[in-house]
Amino acid sequence: MKIGIDCRMYSSQFTGIGRYVYELVENLKLIDNDNEYYLFFNHPEFDNFQSANKNFHKVLADSKHYSFSEQFKFLRVLNKYQLDLMHFTHFNAPILYNRPYIVTIHDLTLHFYPGKKVKSFLGRLAYHIVIRTVVKRAKQIIVVSRATGKDLQKLLKVSLNKMKVIYEGVNPSFKIITNKSRLENTKRKYNIEKPFLLYTGVWRDHKNIIGLLKAFKLIREKHDFQLIITGRKDSIYAEEIFNCAKSLGLLNQNGESLSVIFPGLVNENELIDLLNLAYIYVFPSFYEGFGLPPLEAMQSGTPVAVSNSSCIPEICGKNAVYFNPHSPKDMAKTIEALINDQELYQKLAKDGIEYTKKFSWSKMTKETLDLYKNFQS
Repeated sequence: MKIGIDCRMYSSQFTGIGRYVYELVENLKLIDNDNEYYLFFNHPEFDNFQSANKNFHKVLADSKHYSFSEQFKFLRVLNKYQLDLMHFTHFNAPILYNRPYIVTIHDLTLHFYPGKKVKSFLGRLAYHIVIRTVVKRAKQIIVVSRATGKDLQKLLKVSLNKMKVIYEGVNPSFKIITNKSRLENTKRKYNIEKPFLLYTGVWRDHKNIIGLLKAFKLIREKHDFQLIITGRKDSIYAEEIFNCAKSLGLLNQNGESLSVIFPGLVNENELIDLLNLAYIYVFPSFYEGFGLPPLEAMQSGTPVAVSNSSCIPEICGKNAVYFNPHSPKDMAKTIEALINDQELYQKLAKDGIEYTKKFSWSKMTKETLDLYKNFQS
């Protein structure tokens, strides 16, 4: 078959969808020499991508996400290749594309938390038109959790028979680091002087970073900990987050750390170091489609405290402690209980490494390839 994959978000450095696309392509290269793949990139990933596999071809799409170019220019590029099957790896596909395709729906965050990026009525209307049209016309829909599938069924009236749950995976690079000097270098770089709680990921309303800061304020009354929050400091949510940290006495008025550290975006090696060094990984999100970061923390040997909302209990199972994300008091109480219960703490740290073995990118890719094969004539 001639199979297309939307790789415009491809990147090992992105969170979420970028990682998903990267792992799908890299693992397909290992297991499929039969089908012809056409990978549609934007710059700069188009220039950077290299493959020794003769059945993998890169194509310049050059169409920005959520744009008119995506709807018309990307459509013209796709139509040139007369693909047997196209895999849109996110809902933002050209709605007039009329050849067979499947789409991966990672979440319906914009239904619940439209956030500050899509402010206009027209922007939000366009989102609803695109996602409804794309899921209606898709031959098959991949969902990354049962919870996301239920959201699709409830909000967009998609039949369960049209959906296939395929879980994401955890890259083997997330592991226990035994190189102590490497870990010490990371501690020095980010002025880590005490045991710390860690959050990693993007800054958006549904990630509940404000709630985490309020919970940490309560924890600090009993435990001399630091809090590290990675993510872009130039986020449109940054001012709100920094102002909250200042009002809680976690930053001084000059923005200098008193007990919370904002290192900005960190590279993957430093991310793995921080996951190893953290005392507890905290995931306070109101809503997720899959929730990969807690699994990355588990595989790094760090216990996790997570919210009890959306798909998170489905993904983390019994290998986490849970709190109500709408209650900073409950969040703090749950984290403090884990700090004080060394038996449970050690059990979660030990069992997490074994638990994450059920989430594999190679397994995800094999299941996706099996889905592709259903379209062979």
